[in-house]
Amino acid sequence: MTSPATGPDVTDLAGRRVTVAGLGVSGVPAARALRGLGATVTVVNGSDGEPQRAQAAELEPLGITVRLGDGDTLPEGTELIVTTPGWKPTSPLFLAAEKAGVPVWGDVELAWRLRGPDSAPWLAVTGTNGKTTTVRMLACILEAAGLRTAAVGNIGVSLLDIVLGDEPYDVLAVELSSYQLHWAPSLRAHSGAVLNLAPDHLDWHGSMAAYAADKGRIYEGNQVACVYNTADPATEDLVRAADVEEGCRAIGFTLGTPGPSQLGVVENILVDRAFVANRQKQAQELAEVSDVNPPAPHNIANALAAAALARAYGVPPTAVRDGLRAFRPDPHRVEHVADVGGVAWVDDSKATNTHAAEASLGAYEHIVWIAGGLAKGATFDELVTTAAGRLRGVVLIGADRALIREALARHAADVPVVDLERTDTGAMAAAVREAARLARPGDTVLMAPACASMDMFVNYNKRGEAFAAAVRDLASGPAPDDR
Repeated sequence: MTSPATGPDVTDLAGRRVTVAGLGVSGVPAARALRGLGATVTVVNGSDGEPQRAQAAELEPLGITVRLGDGDTLPEGTELIVTTPGWKPTSPLFLAAEKAGVPVWGDVELAWRLRGPDSAPWLAVTGTNGKTTTVRMLACILEAAGLRTAAVGNIGVSLLDIVLGDEPYDVLAVELSSYQLHWAPSLRAHSGAVLNLAPDHLDWHGSMAAYAADKGRIYEGNQVACVYNTADPATEDLVRAADVEEGCRAIGFTLGTPGPSQLGVVENILVDRAFVANRQKQAQELAEVSDVNPPAPHNIANALAAAALARAYGVPPTAVRDGLRAFRPDPHRVEHVADVGGVAWVDDSKATNTHAAEASLGAYEHIVWIAGGLAKGATFDELVTTAAGRLRGVVLIGADRALIREALARHAADVPVVDLERTDTGAMAAAVREAARLARPGDTVLMAPACASMDMFVNYNKRGEAFAAAVRDLASGPAPDDR
């Protein structure tokens, strides 16, 4: 395919014909920005619904052409495509661009090229799971150090809006997906982190190797630190393969005792043996494990990664502690909903794949697990084998629940399983009632579905809200039985 790094000079887009692939959070700012630079802009979008028509009505008065219901055809005369993240490299539009020799940039690539000479450096985070939490933690730490910052990128805040906005920043905490990194070959972060790697989005990337390679782009050209997970050797392999600036260091994070050039945990203290005067013999205390909210193992790992990036930027230890104390996790991420009759109820609806669910299940000793949904091609044998000793019971919901049920039969046959066939609006309430029946005082009922939500819910947020509402109803007393 034509190298996406090629294309017109971003400072000379006046009169150029640029096609934006997709609307949404990324496409609308990209179209606006390109039009503001004088480009002749056409937006193509496969969907033609009410939200898309509203966005088209917003753009067309600016002189932007919007073609809804047509995402396959390359507009005549196109000299550059700027794509939103979700479009696959194999999309007909990009195949047509390859044939015509038209370069493709992502919205992140465009933002990177549009930065001014004094723009804020980027501290960049990617990984299969934990990106948003880590970026928000990082932003809290940077703010605690008195720096002007923002959590941006795949987190839902357009980098284009930030780069072209009037507000000055000292440094940016940037979440990047594998999709965004695929289309951002020019990106050169101050420091970057890959939190973990597990099979995900393979339908988009085509293979695990391609997925990992796109994640690894975050390390290319790093100036100060490439942060990796010592428990996930694939992340260190990506560091080794990266072409970085002279003097850039590999910095590991571990839940165990850190070695030189690592951050880790010693007697419930987060410590730094990377950014100290004598890393062979010294360690700097950063925070206590109890300062991390919630202090689940995978979240402590997120905190260490955020701390490593902040320390790479020169943030003092006290800011790490104060930032972690100030951080409040987003909803539906290992969120404690209530305690009912001595049972803790936890919402991790964001655990939409097996890797995320494994991390969540590993945080509790005795679990009644609510799981299921759209498996996205995943298998569950490894997850069930790892969690089997912790399970008191399982309640299965959703379209692909049979895959989990079969894995449970193979690897945890003695664990009670309730298989709920229903998919109506009362299904989550029924799942909560069944979980309450299986749970005993001291147990945790954990909704960590290991699957996507769209078979029964609009998104994982709605699934989490339904769970929390059902738990609150349970806590308030007996409710009518709608089974």
